[in-house]
Amino acid sequence: MRACEDSLRRLQTDRIDLYQLHRPPMQFPQDETLRAFDDLVRAGKVLYIGCSTHPAWMVMEALATSERLGLNRYISEQPPYNLLDRRIENELVPLAQKYGMALIPWSPLAGGVLANRYPPGSAIPDDSRAARNDLFRERVSMRGREVAAEVARLAQERGMTGAQLALLWCKDQPGITAPIFGPKTMAHMDEFLPVLEMELADADRPLFDALVHPGNAVADFHNSNEWMKARVPA
Repeated sequence: MRACEDSLRRLQTDRIDLYQLHRPPMQFPQDETLRAFDDLVRAGKVLYIGCSTHPAWMVMEALATSERLGLNRYISEQPPYNLLDRRIENELVPLAQKYGMALIPWSPLAGGVLANRYPPGSAIPDDSRAARNDLFRERVSMRGREVAAEVARLAQERGMTGAQLALLWCKDQPGITAPIFGPKTMAHMDEFLPVLEMELADADRPLFDALVHPGNAVADFHNSNEWMKARVPA
């Protein structure tokens, strides 16, 4: 409740359109959190509520709890998702499709890996995120860099950049509502905006599946989640 009040003050607004819970502590009963969210919605301070980086079982528990108690329910989940880590396709995507939840994934470009920021065989640039952050450096796997190089090749054949093609793939995957990306410059924004009007060709989908099989991963974008036990080799 205090965090919401703080956000309203910083944003200089009287309502937040979508308020999400990110990486929840597992030890707290979900009904406590959902009752607080429900109070915020009923007070008019929040329009919709969502969750972020939750395991699929916890999303389902939250939906069931909201229905049982007559509380406002999550309408979105914001997971890590990109061509290099497709594990949400196993449970979270089918769940979201069945229960009408929006999926707004973070890191659709794999933190720049799929923009070919880290070509195979090259040293990690000193000014890169991987050089500054140990957690992110673990995500820059050798196989992931090889996949990114192949995406760049496919993109060139189609008159696109590798980053555009990677974002397009994520945007047009089943169950995805809208990927979240963080352009650092106006040039990045100019590069990505045209993807809104593009559509991934059905004939190209098997090419991506051959690079990373559906539901699998070649880089670990869940390595900050205590609940994810599976780890991806470097």
